[in-house]
Amino acid sequence: MTLEVSVEHESWPLREPFEIAREVMHHVPLIAVTVRDGAGHVGRGEAAGIDYDGETPQSMATQIDAVSARLHDAIDGPTLAALMPAGGARNALDCALWDLRAKQSGVPAWQAAGLAPLRPCLTAFTLGLGTADETQARARAARGLPLIKLKVDAVRHVDVVRGVRDTLPDARLIVDANQAWTLALLEQLLPDLQREGVELIEQPLSRGSDAMLDGLRPPIPLAADESCTDRGSLAVLRGRYQAINIKLDKCGGLTEAMALAHAARDQGFEIMVGNMCGSSLAMAPAFLVAQLARWVDLDGPLLQHGDRAHAMRYESGIVHPPSPQLWG
Repeated sequence: MTLEVSVEHESWPLREPFEIAREVMHHVPLIAVTVRDGAGHVGRGEAAGIDYDGETPQSMATQIDAVSARLHDAIDGPTLAALMPAGGARNALDCALWDLRAKQSGVPAWQAAGLAPLRPCLTAFTLGLGTADETQARARAARGLPLIKLKVDAVRHVDVVRGVRDTLPDARLIVDANQAWTLALLEQLLPDLQREGVELIEQPLSRGSDAMLDGLRPPIPLAADESCTDRGSLAVLRGRYQAINIKLDKCGGLTEAMALAHAARDQGFEIMVGNMCGSSLAMAPAFLVAQLARWVDLDGPLLQHGDRAHAMRYESGIVHPPSPQLWG
């Protein structure tokens, strides 16, 4: 029997404009997908998509519509991956199927994924780019949060880190350049960033420039974000990055995300799990990947106004497991 699939277009306003190296965001456009079987069981998923690859809610909805007639009761993640490319559309469907199977079977998603019972995780809290005064105000507001992620670009970098370090002397710091640096700038900044206690640098160079990192032995681990999509990415990342940032929108869902996490760990990569913003419905399946990660960045709901019913609970930088009423 074919599953009933519905797609809703949503837009979640952010608490304040969120600036990164390539854009300024004021809201998060996304899709919420519901799948329903003949017995009335319902599974849900959410995706914001990969904006830098041109994905939009409309393009994702069109992809889903193209395969909806082939989504039968017995479909699983690998079969779905054969029908659709990696990206937000497949992510939303894949996560909805995980939720549906949990509702049908009574077996929670974490158990079906082969994990131990879920434990709370420390998540990063992200400070977007802005003026020096704006960054200082955001840092002051983040006092008490143990792990801070700083968005930087080709001009605003070390001074941003120093300013936040002065305000938050005990916080752990991650820096995300979103492809904005050159190799020369990276090499120039590494000593200063090391002195400021930065523990991870995400995607310093542009996607496709990964070979420029050959021979570099950075004192701070580098994480591939835009350069890492699914397991097919790992071959070109080995020896160039020390970590990968897994995002369900990039890899096409929880099925591939779990496989990617295990394959990457087997190949010596550290794991980070991230998000493309969105509600607790997007964070919930990513929370399973967080159980395998050294760095967790699932702060999307903290950056926006409002959240889903049965939202995930955040307390002083700790995010707690999702409730079954939300997902999984």
